[in-house]
Amino acid sequence: MRRVNPAVGAAAALVAVFLVAPTLVVIPLSFTEYSVLNWPPHGFSLKWYDEVLTDPTWRSATMTSLKVGAGAALAATVLGTGIALGLSRGRFRGKNVATIAILSPMIVPVVITAVANYFVFVKWGLTGTAAGLIAAHTVLGLPFVVVSVSNSLSRFDRNQENAAYSLGASPLFAFFTVTLPQLLPGVLSGALFAFITSWDEAIISQFLSSPQVRTLPSLIFSQISSGVDPSVAAAASILLAVTAALLASASIIGAVSRRKRSS
Repeated sequence: MRRVNPAVGAAAALVAVFLVAPTLVVIPLSFTEYSVLNWPPHGFSLKWYDEVLTDPTWRSATMTSLKVGAGAALAATVLGTGIALGLSRGRFRGKNVATIAILSPMIVPVVITAVANYFVFVKWGLTGTAAGLIAAHTVLGLPFVVVSVSNSLSRFDRNQENAAYSLGASPLFAFFTVTLPQLLPGVLSGALFAFITSWDEAIISQFLSSPQVRTLPSLIFSQISSGVDPSVAAAASILLAVTAALLASASIIGAVSRRKRSS
């Protein structure tokens, strides 16, 4: 294993602290006893978490985020896995252009995507609906699945598929019994990142949400515009906690996969 230069490691750690520390400030603020946000926080109370978890508005937004995230992750995983297989094994004109188009949501500013989605979805009657949010978030999560599955495919031995075909397996049976099990770490990682992308997304949600259907980040954004109280910090802390747990899960899946390949 290649050793990391201590100076480089220290510099990387300082940059990481510089980027992450301002985000983590919201966590202690969410436990304050006061009804206004100030630093340093005073006292210790869970009443703001109780408000977020029991208030119908916050609870509805949280459930919408979970439903939209799960739907977008499922759709992005199914489509992204198929697209990754097509790009990896297909031979057709315009393959590079298709790859760029599929990965473009990672590059194009989200506000441009949000405006485009809004004008198209208004004509389709999808604004203010969970289906519209799922469709928009699927596009955002798709590149992460494609990249993750493509990475797994680059290490996949197709001789195993050929062996299955020689034994009489159909392409579909071979995919589910031979190909998919070996691509599963990449598929699961892509699905987690697709969910995280949807779970944290606020700008597109602001354009496509309605008072009846809005996600947790969209509600946080709306609450900030009318005045910040510690319940917003509590909701943001929950958002961070779920994201951190899913990122840790993706990291564990990757580590287990690498250990299996090396053994």
